[in-house]
Amino acid sequence: MLAGKRIVLGVTGGIAAYKAVEVCRRLVDAGAHVVPVMTEGAEHFLGRTTLSALASEPVQTGLWDEADPIPHTRLGQSADIVVVVPATARLIAAYAAGLSTDLLTNTLLATRAPVVVCPAMHTEMWEHPAVVANVATLRARGVHIVDPEEGRLAGGDMGAGRLATPERIVAAIDSILSSSAACDLAGIRVVISAGGTREPIDAVRVIANRSSGKQGYAIAAEAISRGAMVTLVSTVDLPLPSGAELVAVETAAQMQVALAALAPSADVVVMAAAVADFRPVAAAAGKIKKDQGVPQILLEATPDILAGLGESKPAGQVLVGFAAETSDLVANAEAKLRRKNLDLIVANDVSAPGVGFHHDTNAVTLVRPGGLITTVALSDKRSIAKAVLDTVVEIRGPVTTPSA
Repeated sequence: MLAGKRIVLGVTGGIAAYKAVEVCRRLVDAGAHVVPVMTEGAEHFLGRTTLSALASEPVQTGLWDEADPIPHTRLGQSADIVVVVPATARLIAAYAAGLSTDLLTNTLLATRAPVVVCPAMHTEMWEHPAVVANVATLRARGVHIVDPEEGRLAGGDMGAGRLATPERIVAAIDSILSSSAACDLAGIRVVISAGGTREPIDAVRVIANRSSGKQGYAIAAEAISRGAMVTLVSTVDLPLPSGAELVAVETAAQMQVALAALAPSADVVVMAAAVADFRPVAAAAGKIKKDQGVPQILLEATPDILAGLGESKPAGQVLVGFAAETSDLVANAEAKLRRKNLDLIVANDVSAPGVGFHHDTNAVTLVRPGGLITTVALSDKRSIAKAVLDTVVEIRGPVTTPSA
């Protein structure tokens, strides 16, 4: 998939910048057209002449050093993929925050092509909470991260943060381009719910659950990358995947109304949200004060949104549910699958380490009618999203035209 592809290769100011030369060489040897963009910091580690000699075009470094008045727009719009090798903590932070400080960050913000970020830094920096959060933000937006490896670092240190090998980076680029070329959800309308509903007790308190919405957003990003038209019905404030439409809700009743309007025309509905099972019959208008004593709160069941979607499911629609369990995972999932007329249920044991709520990782069991069960081991939520949508595509079969 590399032959004939236009690849913008960004290089930032880290000691691993010299490895970008090998990445460039491999891409060009595979037939790609490589356009190198270097930051000012990168020039402290790598000369322009070296990369210009190996790439398909001379190195570009600034917004004002050529005749084109908007080089970042041209680069971003013409790229089949944008790759950053290496990506420093500074570049990752700027990209996550949407800061356009130089030609490379401007290009990253001006492209709708897939973006691959290959971090490299010392272990202490890679594990810093700010860097961890910024990387998680980029993943949630659909950016592909080629995680660094453990090994020898600058100065003789050993640990995590070593740039991935050129072989891994090129293989990742090839895989992403192959996946993008497939576009197996092109034109398909996908509705995804995400986050946990919040049911008001009074003006400041709610009944809620631990759902972060990260898995739903990862599914949205993956669906968009495969050509789908995506609408997110969400209760959480996470970075919206580029290309998704957002319907913001808070309560189960609001989510039910939104999905009732969107689901009938959807080809795929993924109910990743965790809907509260109970809500107060009546919420207090103001704040309940402590000196008023312990309030007696009468609860009622919330609407079973997923069951309702199953009852009214149009012909040909694929309906996906989620089941967060702490025991009897498969048995509970199979029962829910039958009871709610689902085509697929994604079950996870949220008592297991690194699984489910608030984590950036997950491990799931995909259950389909007829006892078809697939286990996906612990991995990042984008990989889980890929496995879920691979199964959705399989369920849909060789459909080439979306429903009217």
